Amino acid sequence: MKIFELKCEAYLKSDIDLKNSFDVLSKFINHSIYANEIYEQNDKSNNIKNYCFGNFYPTESDRIYKKNKIYEFVIRSINEEFIDAMSESLQENINSNYMKVLKTTKKNIDQFFIKELYSATPVIVTDKIDERGRQLYWSLDYNGDMIALQKQLQNNLERKLKQFYPEDIEVSNNFIHEIEIKNQKPQSIYFKKFRNSKEQLIRLIGNKFAIVPKSDDLSQKLAFLSLGVGLGEKSSLGGGFCLSKGA
Repeated sequence: MKIFELKCEAYLKSDIDLKNSFDVLSKFINHSIYANEIYEQNDKSNNIKNYCFGNFYPTESDRIYKKNKIYEFVIRSINEEFIDAMSESLQENINSNYMKVLKTTKKNIDQFFIKELYSATPVIVTDKIDERGRQLYWSLDYNGDMIALQKQLQNNLERKLKQFYPEDIEVSNNFIHEIEIKNQKPQSIYFKKFRNSKEQLIRLIGNKFAIVPKSDDLSQKLAFLSLGVGLGEKSSLGGGFCLSKGA
């Protein structure tokens, strides 16, 4: 298995608050995707996203990314054709009010042994719908079932593995050996959505994790896959972008 990475240099045309940064990036990436007709057909036929992305870097102490400065962000995928198309499409997306991609650098990453995974952006895991019809997300405060959390993370990666690698694979054990919550309070990803002709700010609640995967072949394959497609849900909105430490 391989994953493919684009390191992107972005010039900001305006200040971007950290709270709005995921929304800006996800919309910029999504616009770049659908500007590419070759990938548009493939994406519409695929209900599981095959990419993930990280936030702007470096971070700012006042939580505001600055106008006229250059920042980096990273997109990863398990689809090389997608990464190659995005390398051009991102730079051709020049009409954004917020940013312009000046340069992209592609990197091919062969599977390696992963000792630890770290979620750089909040990992989103949906939970039940409450009595008011609101979507809840897994949280230590009101849920706290770590076994259920690990099962959902496992099931999500299994679905992606089976879709992108259709050979029959029997998964019997969870790929996680140890998991630790790194945040003291839930982390958030915000995005804007139109409802009833009004723009609303939607909050997704997640957590930062440190994970030690098991050492067997399939567990390592799932851990490596999470680097390319994200851990948990909502990777196309910035959720579950991971970093790793090798052996």
